[in-house]
Amino acid sequence: MKICVVGAGTAGLIAALTFKNRFENFNIQIIKSDKVGIVGVGEGSTEHWQQFCTYNNISMNELIKETDATFKYGIMFEDWKKQPYFHSIINNISTVLLGQYQAGYAYCVNKNLKSKEYTNSFCWNNKVSTEYLPNQFHFNTLKLNKFLLKKCKERSIKIIDDEITKINLNGKNIDSIESPFKKYKSDFYIDCTGFKKLLISKLGAKWVSYKKYLPMNQAIAFATKDTEEYPPFTISKAMSAGWMWRIPTQGRWGNGYVFNNKYINATQAQKECEKYLGHKIKVTKDITFEAGSLDRAWIGNCVAVGLSSSFIEPLEASSIGISIQQSFLLMHLITNYHKNDIDLYNKKFINIVENTRDFVLLHYLCGKKGSNFWNEFKPNLPESLSKKLETWKYRLPLAEDFKGPYLLFNSENFIIILKELNLLNKKTIKKEFNSLSNSHKNWVLHSVKTAIENNNYKGNYQGHKSFLNNLIISKKAYTI
Repeated sequence: MKICVVGAGTAGLIAALTFKNRFENFNIQIIKSDKVGIVGVGEGSTEHWQQFCTYNNISMNELIKETDATFKYGIMFEDWKKQPYFHSIINNISTVLLGQYQAGYAYCVNKNLKSKEYTNSFCWNNKVSTEYLPNQFHFNTLKLNKFLLKKCKERSIKIIDDEITKINLNGKNIDSIESPFKKYKSDFYIDCTGFKKLLISKLGAKWVSYKKYLPMNQAIAFATKDTEEYPPFTISKAMSAGWMWRIPTQGRWGNGYVFNNKYINATQAQKECEKYLGHKIKVTKDITFEAGSLDRAWIGNCVAVGLSSSFIEPLEASSIGISIQQSFLLMHLITNYHKNDIDLYNKKFINIVENTRDFVLLHYLCGKKGSNFWNEFKPNLPESLSKKLETWKYRLPLAEDFKGPYLLFNSENFIIILKELNLLNKKTIKKEFNSLSNSHKNWVLHSVKTAIENNNYKGNYQGHKSFLNNLIISKKAYTI
């Protein structure tokens, strides 16, 4: 089979590498245009990045060295509530299960433990555990793109620099694509052209807007200078009309302000960032967007992957993760695909993006006040989330509440946010926990106590920046 990937942003390179690894004898080529820039709004990954690297035999040491990567244990939310909270499922509380009942988290809810008490305390002190390294990262986006392009070339994926300007159809399939100088014909096409949706839009895919659920529609991005130490997490700070991300990478910080332009414009957003940081900044990107997804990501012999198929917003760094999950799902169905496979893919794709949409929206149910945006924010909940929230008034989320293995966010992720935003009914959770037998409760208490002790263990920690420097110099193999 001959597969043509159009677009060489992160999504396109992820798809090409994944397919080349799965199908060694497939003819895979990438058509990229140097005239098209990289959006590069997000510089963080979810844990799915590690799965991608493992599957594609990508060295973590090489990745860290060539992309200015830093470690990410999770996301620190500042000023969304009175106390900061940490969204991280990389801790031993999550392993305290009774079947699929998250008994450990039920205990934390009942005891009203603060985020700092049950999450990795070393993270709060800008340390990394030399025995307990994370599976998430921050990157310099441009260097990540260069690194992935290098990997494609090493694996004999043909890369063509050309600008596609014409799509030729044959019924509900793409027959060929053209630049002003050349025609390209393949068996299958992967549209990674970002917001342009260059291929899939010609096949009749429609954009389904989520703007009535998600309030953000514009973002400015900028870099700031290197610092003496890096936190091992993304910072998400609530601002007057949205939130600001701060992502440490080796040599600089990537920053941005995601906001609702009904309340402020880009100039005002810049001034607010400068006031918070205490110095002037130079905005390098100003992007308007509308949260949403395609009604169908797969039509005929074309699948849209990445920003050409969906965009939620940068909160929770879902963009790269969705591209990875799309690529993994597609590789299982493409060889002898049939209409039923296309229907299955599209159903799973909608599940992925709606799960992400609902999880991101959940963060805004924080009850924050103090500015026109937050004072006036009235959540409009999709049925998928409102039904779950009603269910979760009576119990904790379970795996059965979610649809399949390709979702980015599951019960543990939702429990943490629900707990920290006080959206759980402590009375019913207490009743749920107290219904356990004494032997189970004792086991849970012991397990949680052990987990918290491990989280607060004082040894084998090192400063984030010095650990990265030593890792690069020593060339010691980094394994998760």
